[in-house]
Amino acid sequence: MNKSKLFAFALMLPLSIGSMRADDVDTLKVVDIEEVLVIAAPKENRKLRELPNAVTLLSQQDMQAAQINSIKNLTALVPNIYIPDYGSRLTSAIYIRGIGSRINTPAVGLYVDNIPYIDKSAFDFNYSDIERIDVLRGPQATLYGRNAMGGIIKIHTKSPFSYQGTDLRIGAGTRNQYNASVTHYHRISERFAFSAGGFYDYAGGFFRNAALDNKKIDKGQSAGGRLRGIYLPGENWKLDLNISYEYSDQGGYPYGLYDKENGDVAQPAYSDESSYYRNLLNAGLNVEYQARNFTLSAVTGYQFLKDRMFMDQDFTPDHIFTLEQKQKINTISEEIVMKSKEGSRWQWTTGIFGFYQWLNTTAPVMFEEDGMEMLNQMLGSVIPSSIPVQAGPMIMDIRPVVNVTTTRLPINGDFKTPLLNGALFHQSTFRDLFGLDGLSFTAGLRLDYEKMKMDYDSGTAMDYTVAITGQMSMGGRPTGAPINMMPETPLNVKSGYKGSISKDYLQLLPKFALQYDFGKNTGNVYATVSKGYRSGGYNIQMFSDLLQTSLKNDMMNHTKETVMPIVPDQFKDLVDANFPSGGTNPDAKAATLYKPEQTWNYEVGTHLNLFRNRLRADASLFWLETRDQQISRFALSGLGRETVNAGKSRSLGGEISLSGVVTTNFTLNASYGYTYATFKDYVTNEIDEDSENGFKEISYNGKYVPFVPKHTFSLGGQYVFHMNPGHWLDRIQVNANYTGAGRIYWTEQNDVSQSLYGTLNGRLSFQKGNGQIDFWVRNALDKDYAAFYFESMGNSFMQKGRPIQAGIELRCRF
Repeated sequence: MNKSKLFAFALMLPLSIGSMRADDVDTLKVVDIEEVLVIAAPKENRKLRELPNAVTLLSQQDMQAAQINSIKNLTALVPNIYIPDYGSRLTSAIYIRGIGSRINTPAVGLYVDNIPYIDKSAFDFNYSDIERIDVLRGPQATLYGRNAMGGIIKIHTKSPFSYQGTDLRIGAGTRNQYNASVTHYHRISERFAFSAGGFYDYAGGFFRNAALDNKKIDKGQSAGGRLRGIYLPGENWKLDLNISYEYSDQGGYPYGLYDKENGDVAQPAYSDESSYYRNLLNAGLNVEYQARNFTLSAVTGYQFLKDRMFMDQDFTPDHIFTLEQKQKINTISEEIVMKSKEGSRWQWTTGIFGFYQWLNTTAPVMFEEDGMEMLNQMLGSVIPSSIPVQAGPMIMDIRPVVNVTTTRLPINGDFKTPLLNGALFHQSTFRDLFGLDGLSFTAGLRLDYEKMKMDYDSGTAMDYTVAITGQMSMGGRPTGAPINMMPETPLNVKSGYKGSISKDYLQLLPKFALQYDFGKNTGNVYATVSKGYRSGGYNIQMFSDLLQTSLKNDMMNHTKETVMPIVPDQFKDLVDANFPSGGTNPDAKAATLYKPEQTWNYEVGTHLNLFRNRLRADASLFWLETRDQQISRFALSGLGRETVNAGKSRSLGGEISLSGVVTTNFTLNASYGYTYATFKDYVTNEIDEDSENGFKEISYNGKYVPFVPKHTFSLGGQYVFHMNPGHWLDRIQVNANYTGAGRIYWTEQNDVSQSLYGTLNGRLSFQKGNGQIDFWVRNALDKDYAAFYFESMGNSFMQKGRPIQAGIELRCRF
């Protein structure tokens, strides 16, 4: 045996195990994954591309070709969707058509096997056993309710009735990246099947911290598994139980100082190592009953999340302040849906939904040594260093001296924010209107109720000293020796917020659609009007900012109350009349509450199957009017982030997706999205030390909405080389895709942005009957781009996108 044959044998030996084989593209037809994969959909009466919605469907093969291993890889692959990969798994900011959210409540809903994921802290998880992803763009609130105003992402795991055997995946990549997963699918009988599997991922990181010996910032690892069982107790019944668990532990936040003048980004350099860990448990039970004329389903979900984020919040080598945030979330949801079966002229869906969430958050902020120097200067200036008092022909100059003696100042925060939601909904579609085959009208309405509450307990205590001297002067010249009005006296001030706030909302969420189906599986055109909303909430991050103000006020009041009994009697009247008192502390509800965001979506579009299904086309035009848009920004003090309502905005745009079979071996796909999202009514305040009240009014009307790329695009292709029978390979598959986004404005001022950019990804796959070996590359051209930008405490910070990375992966089925 010569060397080349020996090498080929060694390469293909591990692939000879199992029975997994990718489906050959052996006809000149675009594969309809909704026909190939039977997915239970409790609410929709027809296949998604037959509905009046803009939708993108991604099969398992699509995800492998595009290297989708998390929700953040959907950026630009789906038109007008942008999910910046920054921070950690805690942060999954999803933007669709100009609608999105960086913190607090999401603007895009996520469902996994029909179970809603209520909190976006759980959105970023492992995709090792995912079969299909559906992305519906535009408000889906009539059927899906709150926080689906941008759209929804539906993720489906593999069914053990459809897959058999054991899937094994082992991979490695540059920059010390490793991954492995194994899942067994077993069909015990015609009535019961189950799957069980686990995974482990390790990431060596891309960025280094110059202030901590160039230690990798973003290393991480995660491990977990999934158990799924499907039982068919009778011909009309189906029970589907799905339980998953994931633990992740990672670094993050590789933010470097950004120079606005020349556009340079410094290497990240901050003094305290930042991290994030998360325990995530999800469980869901789908019960389905097939009656003669309708389907009844009940979906019960439970989610448990426990995490910890530690962050150096100043992101500089100085020891200023840190944040340690811990969350503990328990969520129970229930949805009961009844829908008609296909075939009738009147198709309908009606249901009831509700969930309750317990969320406990602790978020202590710690001011360290350098931060205490800042606080010392700030609080020391609260009490004037000189108070001149006219005393006849002379002036008595009262001179308080304040010095903060606390070396580290913790600002504690404990918050309970339970959330209750309930809804009733109905949607009907009337087909063949006025006797015209293919013409249909859809009308739906949802009544959505939400009650939110916040129990808060946040406070701090600080040690400081106060001394008061007096100096008489005449004509600007001191006369006599200084008078010791009060010796240096140690004091302690306490400041805090403790109380409860509650608020409830009632929303009516209609949808209307007119659609015409061309028949013979050729496609449709539609026009849709729908309303969506994102729930309001509370900015718990703002309590450190509130305490800064209340600490000033309480310090002034406490100082005056304490020093008055100590001041000698002959000076009491002078000090009492001239020593300043603190103002009124900010109201917690007014400072932390933000309102729901609402949008109306006007859309026309089409789904087409052309040239005997060799080309699939989806296109739409949309107009969104958004009111009370929620914008995430850093507080004016720079000590935390807050969500504020920005008045009104408008998004105009369109999107198109094409997927075609050029030859039996060659397929192409392309997509493009355009969004023009601007503020229409957004006037706010900014700090201005020169103004009378310390603020100035500024208008952002006409400015682009931040974090919304004007253009998103994707161009991909696949070519398959089929080997002759008897060859040591069955086929070789080449995949390449080029995706991009931009321009992206990072601030409301539109003064910092990322221009249009693209990244090239590729995969080379060698397949032999039972398995395959893949060689892959991401960002093959090593494109330099920004993934995130923000401003804090007068500094600008930016995170760079990930550089080139390559690797190898083995997949096989036993």
